[in-house]
Amino acid sequence: MTTSIGSPTRAELSETPTTTGPATAPAPLRLVLSTHPGHGSLDGAWWPRSRNLATELADLVDHFPTSAGRVIRAVYSPPDWLPVSRRVDIARGYIKVGFFPHDDTHVLALRLSTGEVLRLLVVPPATPADEALAVMKLASSPTTLSATTLLGSVHRNYGEEPVEHWNDDGGSWWDPHPTPPSQRPPR
Repeated sequence: MTTSIGSPTRAELSETPTTTGPATAPAPLRLVLSTHPGHGSLDGAWWPRSRNLATELADLVDHFPTSAGRVIRAVYSPPDWLPVSRRVDIARGYIKVGFFPHDDTHVLALRLSTGEVLRLLVVPPATPADEALAVMKLASSPTTLSATTLLGSVHRNYGEEPVEHWNDDGGSWWDPHPTPPSQRPPR
């Protein structure tokens, strides 16, 4: 499995496995972690291959770099994923998952066995490799930019803004009104 701590390379983010082996060999994990977690708004980025959280999270947890720690819990942004149960089966049993209510931050928070929490930018699965590489590099550097701002910093080939790309499965709180319901004046 290819995983990077620091800046990723194009080979690390390729769509196909870089190792030789049977046709069923798993694809490399597309994950970049900051060399100094906790020094920015994000601690890295993850580029899953689909919006199926059960499958993608199991792969992430099972192949997470041992040098970074063991993942014991995950909290996700609901608009990024298809619906999932509160437990996801992994190689060593299961992991509990939760979600940020009314959240659209494109962040996955991972609690490690050390007690540390890593905040990873979730790069949309359909993002072209060059754009994913650029945003993952930014997310793994000490930055104060939000995940949404980072996603907006790369050009998309599919003709829509990054925020609108995620607004394809059930909508979001700003649609059609730009103010969240909790901040609107009473009627």
